[in-house]
Amino acid sequence: MALLCGALGAAVALLATRQRWSEGTATVAGGAFPLTAKGSDVTGVPAALAIVGLAALVAVFAVRRAGRFAVAALLALCGAGTIAAALLGASDSSALDEKAAQAAGDTSATVDALSHTAWPYVAAAGGVLILLAGLLALRYGRLWPAMSGRYERGAARPRRTAPSTDPDRPEDLWKALDRGEDPTGA
Repeated sequence: MALLCGALGAAVALLATRQRWSEGTATVAGGAFPLTAKGSDVTGVPAALAIVGLAALVAVFAVRRAGRFAVAALLALCGAGTIAAALLGASDSSALDEKAAQAAGDTSATVDALSHTAWPYVAAAGGVLILLAGLLALRYGRLWPAMSGRYERGAARPRRTAPSTDPDRPEDLWKALDRGEDPTGA
C-alpha cells in the first residue's frame, strides 16, 4: 500500500507541476496580453520533492533498521514539503508578474485579472499520498522484508578447500581449471 501511495503521489505531483497553475493579462502599449504560468514557473519545489520521494520510496525497501526509519522519515518530509510548497504556490502571482514585466518592458508591470487553476491542489493531493506512504513506512516498515545480505562482504563463512588434483587423471585437471585453479602448480 505504501509503495502504491508513494508512486502514485509522486506521479500526480510531477504531472500537476507541468500544468497551468495561474493565468492573467498584462496591459502593454498595444492592449491586453494574456499570460500563463505553469507550476514549474511558480515553484520547482513540489517536483523536486516528488523525485526525492520516489528515490526514498525505493530506498525504504533496500535498507534495514535505523536506515529504514531515516529514509521513511525523509519520505514523509518530502510529502509534507510538497503539500506546503503547492499550497503556497496556489496563490502566488510573482511568476506572472515577472512575465508581465518582461512583456511590457517595465519592471513595475503587474498582472491584471489574475485567476488560479486547481492544479496546485492536485499537486498537494500528490503530496498527501507521498506523506501517507512515509507514515505507513514509519509505522509498519520494521515488519517489511529487507533485501538479502547473502552476497554482502565480510560474512563469516568457512571457505571451501579445493579437493586435491591428481595429475594423472585428466578429468581432475579439467575440474581444477573450472574452479579457476592452476593444476600444473606444485
